[in-house]
Amino acid sequence: MNSLPHDRSCKAPLGRARLASLTLLLALAVASPTRADDADAKKILKKMSDYVTGQQHVQLAFDVDIEVITPHLEKLQFASSGEAALSRPDKLRVTRSGGYTAVELVFDGKTATVLGKDSNTFAQVEVPGSLDQMIDRLRAEHQIEMPGADLLLSNMYDELVAGLIEAKHIGRGVVDGVECEHLAFRNQETDWQLWVELGPNPIPRKYVITSKTLAAAPQYTLRIKAWDTETPLDANTFAFEPPAGAQSVEFTALADVSELPPPAEAPKEQ
Repeated sequence: MNSLPHDRSCKAPLGRARLASLTLLLALAVASPTRADDADAKKILKKMSDYVTGQQHVQLAFDVDIEVITPHLEKLQFASSGEAALSRPDKLRVTRSGGYTAVELVFDGKTATVLGKDSNTFAQVEVPGSLDQMIDRLRAEHQIEMPGADLLLSNMYDELVAGLIEAKHIGRGVVDGVECEHLAFRNQETDWQLWVELGPNPIPRKYVITSKTLAAAPQYTLRIKAWDTETPLDANTFAFEPPAGAQSVEFTALADVSELPPPAEAPKEQ
C-alpha cells in the first residue's frame, strides 16, 4: 500500500527529465541543419527572390518594429507603418509614419528626395541610374539605412546569401493568417529569418534581422501586410511636389527621418 506514493514521486521527476531531454533534442535538431535543410532553404529563398524581382510593378503596405537597447540595458521597441510603390528598374516611393516621425522617399530615376513631413524639410540628390544604385548611395553617402530595402534589390538573392554561413528550413508558420515557409539564416554579424508565402506567389511576409554584435541582440522586424502587382501605377506616383512652405535643406539637416525618437537632452545643471 505504501508503494503507490513512492511510485508517483519517482515517475514525476522522470517525466520532467524526459520532457527536458525531448525539448533539448528538438532544439538541437533545429539548430543543426542537415545539407538537405540548407539546400531547401536556399531553394525557397531563390524562388521568392525570382518572383519578387520578376514583378515590374509592386504596391505594398508594411509594419516595422525596431528594438533598441538603452544605456541601462533596457530593451525598447518602436513601431511604424508605411506604404511603398515600386516600378522597375528605377522608380520608388515609400512613406513611413511612426510615433516620432513621418517621412517620405521619392525616386524618379534621376533624383532621390527625402521629405521630413513633421519639419516640412526635404533634401535631394541627383542619382541617375537604377533603384539599386540609389539605395547604395543613400546608405554610403548619407547614412540613410533601409534594412528592408534588401527585398527590393534587383540582385536580391545574391545580396541576401552574401557571407552566409548557415541556412535552415525551420518548417511552416502563419503570418497574418497566411501560411508561410519559415526560413532561418546566419552570417557573421546577424541572424535573419524569412516567412515566405506558400503557393504560386512566394511573397516575403515577414523579415526579422537580429544583431549579434550588440548586447541583448536587438531585432528589426518587417511585416508585409498587403501586396499588389495588378493595379497600374500612374507616372505621377513618382513625381515629387514639395508641400506648401517646404524648405530645401542638406541631408545633414534632416533631423526627423529616423525610425527612432531623438535622444533625450541631458538635464541642465542648476
